[in-house]
Amino acid sequence: MTNNVSIGVYNTVLNVTEPNFSFLLENSTQIWNSTENTSSQTFSYVPRYETSYMVIIVIILGCMILSTILGNVFVIAAIILERSLQGVSNYLILSLAVTDLMVAVLVMPISVVNQVSVYWYLGSELCDMWVSFDVLCCTASILHLVAISLDRYWAVSNIDYIRRRCAKQILIMIVIVWIVSVLISITPLFGWKKEENNPETVGNCLISQDYAYTVLSTVGAFYCPMVLMLVLNYKIYTAARSRIRKKHFSSSSSNARPIPCQTITNADVTTHHNSSGSDVSQDGFTVYNGSCINGPEFENTETVPTDYQLNGTGNISDSQLKYLTVPTNVYSFNKPLNPKTSAENNNCSKEIKFKETKEKMRKAKLEMKRERKAARVLGIITGAFIACWLPFFILAFTAPFCGELCNIPPEVFSIFLWLGYFNSLLNPIIYTVFNPSFRNAFNKLFFKRKRRLR
Repeated sequence: MTNNVSIGVYNTVLNVTEPNFSFLLENSTQIWNSTENTSSQTFSYVPRYETSYMVIIVIILGCMILSTILGNVFVIAAIILERSLQGVSNYLILSLAVTDLMVAVLVMPISVVNQVSVYWYLGSELCDMWVSFDVLCCTASILHLVAISLDRYWAVSNIDYIRRRCAKQILIMIVIVWIVSVLISITPLFGWKKEENNPETVGNCLISQDYAYTVLSTVGAFYCPMVLMLVLNYKIYTAARSRIRKKHFSSSSSNARPIPCQTITNADVTTHHNSSGSDVSQDGFTVYNGSCINGPEFENTETVPTDYQLNGTGNISDSQLKYLTVPTNVYSFNKPLNPKTSAENNNCSKEIKFKETKEKMRKAKLEMKRERKAARVLGIITGAFIACWLPFFILAFTAPFCGELCNIPPEVFSIFLWLGYFNSLLNPIIYTVFNPSFRNAFNKLFFKRKRRLR
């Protein structure tokens, strides 16, 4: 359109009377050159901030980019170099780290250039490329979080899943994540965008403002993944809590096994009171009148506490008595114990059943601590994801429909955008710092490097 106008002016000049021909011809040439230059590059670099603010912003964003690169590179190196981390369960973590590394390398640097300039001056082709990589990498990063939550939910809810899980299943999940991300990111390149959003016309590089694409991209890239993450992490938490309760109140004993009945002849049983003032039998075990004792055998036994004393004679040797020596807090009381009783072989019908050993109680407490920690980590993961991306996607969803009525300041849009990028820095921290295996791998990498430098 601009070229046609210039030609029209040029032809008009040629029809002017000859005395003014040279003067008008010179002016028409200047008009032609100015319009041609305007069509090739409409906008140029104009600083958005003063020099002092510019330096501070560039330093902050540069440190953020560098930290994101280093954090994800460490995760990738730890998984590749440390054999203990090369399990199938860490494939998703590795793919997430690669995705976040792509965000830091391909997207963030150009975002810094766009941040410090009033106008987009890098051309429409680079704008399309930058927006496509932005949508692709950020969507893939978000969908990887959903895949990790789904994998952990299956692992918690289905015991057989961990045994059946193979590399092929995880790779299929990763491929699906990237296919969905590519479909969301490339559709504007095939015309699903408004022509008036051309960066060479408006001076801004924006994602497609088409209404249908806005709904599809925001719902597919964030809102659906957010709902899935909330549901999956809640189910993971409830499953972990039920496991805690089952293990805490379990009445089975994996260490105990019956031993042959032994006869006690004229055994005197002295009942002592414990610190709470109750009888031994109320704190202790079940013995029926006129019967002998069948006790479970423990590999690791303890001595009889001082609260209990068996005084008498019988045919139970010291080596056999050790199987009856157990901690005071692992018996169950079913029937009062008479002070004096005798046991006969013919009446052997009951055996002492132990609820829990000290070792099992200790393991149960450790398991409870781990489950609480897992629930806390899930809360941090979900909270960080929503806090980083929700403000941006609310803005991205409403801005095309709202238009100039919203009058959203560019600074607000920039803050929300970089807050979303910040999630790529948090992911390697959240998914590795809370994992002892990754911490040990990082320590090995750092210590080996220090030794080599020495």
